[in-house]
Amino acid sequence: MNVNRHLKELSGSSQRIPTDQSFHHFYLNFNEFKRPIDEIERRSQSMLESIGATTHAWNTGVDFPSDIDDAYEWVVDMNDELLEWFNESVSEVRKAREEDEEFEEVELENGLGWVRVKKEGGVVVNKKVEAATKPKVSFHLATVRKPQDVYDIAVNNANVPFEHIWLEKSEDGQRFIHPLEKYSYLEFVDKNIEDLVPMKPPALECTPFKLVEDVKGLKELAAKLRAADEFAVDLEHNQYRSFQGLTCLMQISTRTEDFIVDTLKLRVHVGPYLREVFKDATKKKVLHGADRDIVWLQRDFGIYVCNMFDTGQASRVLKLERFSLQYLLQHFCGVTANKEYQNADWRQRPLPDVMIRYGREDTHYLLYIFDQLRIKLFALSKESESSENPLVEVYKRSYDVCKQLYAKELLTADSYLRIYGLLGAGFNAQQLAAVSGLNEWRDILARSEDESTGFILPNKVLLEIDACYHKWSSAIDIIKAPIC
Repeated sequence: MNVNRHLKELSGSSQRIPTDQSFHHFYLNFNEFKRPIDEIERRSQSMLESIGATTHAWNTGVDFPSDIDDAYEWVVDMNDELLEWFNESVSEVRKAREEDEEFEEVELENGLGWVRVKKEGGVVVNKKVEAATKPKVSFHLATVRKPQDVYDIAVNNANVPFEHIWLEKSEDGQRFIHPLEKYSYLEFVDKNIEDLVPMKPPALECTPFKLVEDVKGLKELAAKLRAADEFAVDLEHNQYRSFQGLTCLMQISTRTEDFIVDTLKLRVHVGPYLREVFKDATKKKVLHGADRDIVWLQRDFGIYVCNMFDTGQASRVLKLERFSLQYLLQHFCGVTANKEYQNADWRQRPLPDVMIRYGREDTHYLLYIFDQLRIKLFALSKESESSENPLVEVYKRSYDVCKQLYAKELLTADSYLRIYGLLGAGFNAQQLAAVSGLNEWRDILARSEDESTGFILPNKVLLEIDACYHKWSSAIDIIKAPIC
């Protein structure tokens, strides 16, 4: 919708419309002028009658007038009330957010979780809580400042396709070339699985650990990964308070050490120091359910992964009871993971010890699980009469996951059709047009403020606003009709 363009067209054309005596002269003497005026009057009268027949649903307390001039005024007044109601609703939402920001998240003494406590004049009150309680971990802490502001993180939310600046383009310039295209997935399949002995990791407490928060630590990590043949990787992400999302942490484990990289503090340095080691096809990278991790690495750091084994894909090929990392940890390692932190707000700093432990668990055991899965896949290939090799199939699937390229979400004319819940709403054409307009408004605002569209206006609220607006849509038609 280009409002400015429509206003200019209307302003320009309105100067050519005859008024007063000239209007009556044209109306009485020229059928080319009289016919469209009569049609506008007919349509207006018909719509006003439709509105008058449904005033019982408007709850205005004022009867619909029979005089056409008074009816126009009634419609305009109702439209003003609608806009006032909308402004009040927006104000209520803003007030609710402001009240939410008057709370602070406080760590429980036993480290089990966090609780929200009221702040008064900057002083935290009601801080005393029962240590035995274990509240649900919040996915959004209102007191956490946006990392984009704290660490001066630059993002490009323009409504144009994402540029993979670290990749070469095809000769015709139509597509980006992933480094994996130089290889066949068959080159990554393990040899001599019969001799493989699973290497169980030491206990978490006995394993050297490094929280990487500066360039010096990142440089040391890169050197250790260059000396390793394989390493496990996982990411923690936040989607709610940015348009494209932010990678908050990168967990990496070798056979002997664990690392957690603060990718908010080191965002611009992660790619330059780790890009080549992830691209190195001689080194195995083990991830679980890597579909999103792969594109996050590309988007935030320009990192493209070669030679990856996805333990989630292996779980599916083996047809295990469940495919989650939580199940693999319990099944192969006897570790019960505290998965309530899976959707925690990973933007918070400093990280509580319980969240650091959770992050380490996601990669600490993964190379051992990698060993166990390969042995099972090899055994399955010997038992199966099929010509398809299960281990080869896992590498093929992992290869395909790695080759996908990140694509920024773009606003198009039909973007609103993908809103969850729209298909079941039963909206008519006018309501769908309103949904499209609201969706465009929140998309533009989300890009400019670097917020998710769900934070600006959740889908459920958007559809509720449109449903409430439905009873006023005829009034909008009346206002627009003389302009058409």
